[in-house]
Amino acid sequence: MASYPLKIPVLWLPPLLLLFLTCVPATGIKVPRLGVVGRTTRVRNLGTTKTSSTWDFKKFYYTQTLDHFNYRPESYRTFQQKYVVSFKYWGGANASAPIFAYLGYEAPLYDQSPATGLILDNAPRFHALVIHIEHRFYGESIPFESRDEALRNSSTLGYFNSAQALADYAEIILDLKKNLSAETSPVIAVGGSYGGMLAAWFRLKYPHVTVGALASSAPILYFDDITPENGYYSIVSKGFRESSESCYKTIKQSWSEIDELASQSNGLSLLSQKFQTCSALNKSSELKGYLEYVYTDAAQYNAPPEYPVDRICSAIDGASEGTDILSRIFAGVVASRVNSSCYDTNEYNYPTETFVGWDWQTCSEMVFPIDHGRDPTSMFPASTFVLRDYIEDCNRSYGVPPRPHWITTEFGGHDIKLVLKRFASNIIFSNGLRDPYSIGGVLQNISDSVVALATVNGSHCLDILSESPNDPKWLSMQRQSEIEIIEGWIEKYYADLAAHH
Repeated sequence: MASYPLKIPVLWLPPLLLLFLTCVPATGIKVPRLGVVGRTTRVRNLGTTKTSSTWDFKKFYYTQTLDHFNYRPESYRTFQQKYVVSFKYWGGANASAPIFAYLGYEAPLYDQSPATGLILDNAPRFHALVIHIEHRFYGESIPFESRDEALRNSSTLGYFNSAQALADYAEIILDLKKNLSAETSPVIAVGGSYGGMLAAWFRLKYPHVTVGALASSAPILYFDDITPENGYYSIVSKGFRESSESCYKTIKQSWSEIDELASQSNGLSLLSQKFQTCSALNKSSELKGYLEYVYTDAAQYNAPPEYPVDRICSAIDGASEGTDILSRIFAGVVASRVNSSCYDTNEYNYPTETFVGWDWQTCSEMVFPIDHGRDPTSMFPASTFVLRDYIEDCNRSYGVPPRPHWITTEFGGHDIKLVLKRFASNIIFSNGLRDPYSIGGVLQNISDSVVALATVNGSHCLDILSESPNDPKWLSMQRQSEIEIIEGWIEKYYADLAAHH
């Protein structure tokens, strides 16, 4: 049952730090970060998103079951799971007005969330109630009384997985509908990135709870070698090359230049000075790893009006004639950051709450086989994903190996068109093709009601953020298509409901 807020232990990480989400595993295996909003777009969208006070969000806590799938005594332990609800535009239970359920992802739920933009913008049109549920083990939704205890080892972390999270969402939504006498209100699940994956899987696993799902930038096919390992980085390279051929070539040449300078007796010191690092470099890989994340973050969230890839390339190409390669690269770094007195090569490696949680998730079930590959057209140095090394690294960190094939066993993925066209319905897979993760997404219609909406110039989760007067026409059209499809689902539901009664 739902209850009003209880006192929860104060988070052990400052909220400001948590704004900058990363998912670089502590294991040392680098997986490009997910997350609905990027570093450069986050500030812009926070400024345009409707605040919780505007929407009169009310905070609740649900007494959640620790383990939905076992009947051992410890499975019946409970914890308080946070969710927020806006009733502002809801048409009420008597009208069977719809419920938009935003499914939490790998981050805390803040009172002001840019991720709910699309459903907030359209709630008045649908007279919809809006609920945003926090994912277990993030924010205030912590089992075992404290974060330290919850993250202590694999014995407690074992309850931290996608299947448990989906069951959490089902329980909360059903409890909410019961308490509001809104059993006939249709539910639309919405999510982005990892949350988008959850939204699609939620529709497949709990069709009696939700009538449809919008899954934005959901790379559900980046498992089990369904997608080539170098797919992500090939899209990053393509984006930079389309922005500027000379910029792409400069970046491609820079890796060997870094290694060559680092090999000199005082090379690391020179690199530290040239790139104005906040602390001295201990090895060249620190700088190369940092640059890689600057480029991938820019490509993944390459959204208007900033277009960070263009900004970086303009700086690289704009250096005066005769400027050496590494000075051009540094100019790109400067352009990607605002008012920095030095450049922190550990910027993407701090143990934020998301960092710690997502590290476990990628070392247990979310095994994305991603690496540079050996594509000669890539702007990144050649490297290969080795599953054996990945498993060993995760096993050393947590004492249990990952299950790299479990996601496709639990949710499917192989031959997805053949499989889903036979039983699935009412799912929108939306993508922006500038997003490197789009290569692991569903990009073709599977059936009349399991559809793919992709935009050539779109980026990661851009479609589910709040609309802006400066949005390009193609983005507005993508959002409009999504809303019209959802409207059709709800109309069909009402017709079926009337026929049934």
